[in-house]
Amino acid sequence: MATYAIGDVQGCYEPLQRLIQRIHFDPTADRLWFVGDLVNRGPDSLSVLRYIKNLKDRATVVLGNHDLFLLAVAEGIASLRPEDTLHTILDAPDRDELLGWLRKQRLFYHEGPFAMVHAGLLPEWSINETEKLAREVETGLQGPSYRDILRTLYPSKHLQWSPALTGPTRLATILKVLTRLRACSPDGRMESSYNGHPDRIPSGYFPWFKIPGRRHGKTTIVCGHWAALGLHCEDHLLAIDSGCVWGRELTALCLENKQLFQVPCDGMTDPD
Repeated sequence: MATYAIGDVQGCYEPLQRLIQRIHFDPTADRLWFVGDLVNRGPDSLSVLRYIKNLKDRATVVLGNHDLFLLAVAEGIASLRPEDTLHTILDAPDRDELLGWLRKQRLFYHEGPFAMVHAGLLPEWSINETEKLAREVETGLQGPSYRDILRTLYPSKHLQWSPALTGPTRLATILKVLTRLRACSPDGRMESSYNGHPDRIPSGYFPWFKIPGRRHGKTTIVCGHWAALGLHCEDHLLAIDSGCVWGRELTALCLENKQLFQVPCDGMTDPD
């Protein structure tokens, strides 16, 4: 049995299928971990969602910011932009089934020495605390008040974490951390807009995984989200968004032996 973590697919169904063939995925024995951003910007988000949903318990998914954006658009909370490619899902006959399945996916997953999240963790969050915070939001997204959480998330620039937060603001801020974090200050203040190369982060901020004394520092975090960072593996970090949708590669990493698999992709021009 092997477990393969797969980077941000973002609607790139054909490269995903080539990658599945490349790793010789055996659905009777192997498992796939998806780091989020299953949909958007790529050409076939509908097929990606259907394929991963049909994998059932062979796939473990954490939600990314583009997945949440899809949910918000479906509820009329956010509006599609010219570069978005979500129309086929929104118009699909199985739309409600797919969106309902998406709302039930995790935001954080911890197993053995690994933890998976789409974006990152604040330095003061331990693994146990992050699990509890993620469960709060997952329960909220699956409940009747999920629209209130999404309304609070859009827009999110003003949201900053404090343990004293309550209600939809608390849940939306946890969402912001888990699905959008790239850089923060040593005291955990999030930089809310930067998406470029780590070497050019605004003064006073650092990649979230470079903050000294992080409370989760002994667990290996598997994540995506930061295409400009690219494939970046170091002690206790496996960042595997290698920019498939921007014309670079789609990555799978075997967690048991760290063997790397990549397939080239044709995509848009890299924004960075």
